[in-house]
Amino acid sequence: MLKATEKIWHNGTLIPWNEAKIHVLSHVLHYGSSVFEGIRCYDTPAGPAIFRGPEHMRRLLDSAKVYRMAVPYNVDQLVRGMHELVSANKMTSCYVRPLAFRGYGDLGVLPTKDTPIETYMACWEWGKYLGPEAMEEGVDVCISSWTRIAPNTLPALAKAAGNYLNSQLIRMEAHANGYAEGIALDASGYISEGSGENIFVIRDGKITTPPLGASVLPGITRDSVMTLARELGFIVTEGLVPREALYLADEVFFTGTAAEVSPIRSVDKIPVGTGKRGPITEKIQSAFFDIVEGRAADKRGWLVPVK
Repeated sequence: MLKATEKIWHNGTLIPWNEAKIHVLSHVLHYGSSVFEGIRCYDTPAGPAIFRGPEHMRRLLDSAKVYRMAVPYNVDQLVRGMHELVSANKMTSCYVRPLAFRGYGDLGVLPTKDTPIETYMACWEWGKYLGPEAMEEGVDVCISSWTRIAPNTLPALAKAAGNYLNSQLIRMEAHANGYAEGIALDASGYISEGSGENIFVIRDGKITTPPLGASVLPGITRDSVMTLARELGFIVTEGLVPREALYLADEVFFTGTAAEVSPIRSVDKIPVGTGKRGPITEKIQSAFFDIVEGRAADKRGWLVPVK
């Protein structure tokens, strides 16, 4: 259950949480016409700080562009609004959800000029997505029977609500069968991603992650981890990953704003490596959390204090 905060940002104005409502005949409810983001604000020794806010807002606008949604704000305006929201709600750490969607106007598959674009941002407290124990112990996952959306069906590069119907099927199936998460294959049978996470596979010290062409969302945390892993001296490549590579891997882990860096200890009940978090995953985890929690120098400007 979400714990309500005081304010939500709506079209440039802060409004009370309970006033953030839409009409039942809004376009988004009938056709899934929305794009969104998930952003973390971390509690650091210098105060609350937002991780890679501009990159997330750029991806939000990129997603909107794919769906021909003219969001009337630029990256800087959205970032300022996010900082205003977190500050107004006096959050020390939180999850931020920007959302743009087609609202109440004409109701048909074809959006018209009479269908407005609404932009909201909310924030709330949110802990570890796959559970706090997952960070050290890892999680048990399965290969889903649901295939990831195929190229030229729905755009996987867009973080759009409609795409997450596929993700819900993957996650619900995994949960029903006793797994923490499911991993989908792409239309060609190669590893794609989890229901809401990118995936990395380690074998003989080399790290591989599926390419964007495998129906993969271009994750901000994915990009961060690739950068950090290379700085740690590891070889990181994007390449097609066969299903059986997960069974033969030394280590496998998820990345994502919600999942952060989460080890996988088994796939389809086959232990990954020694069946616990591996040393390379642990090094990458440490490097990531040292930055986002303010213990290490942030030389890239990824973490911006809330003003």
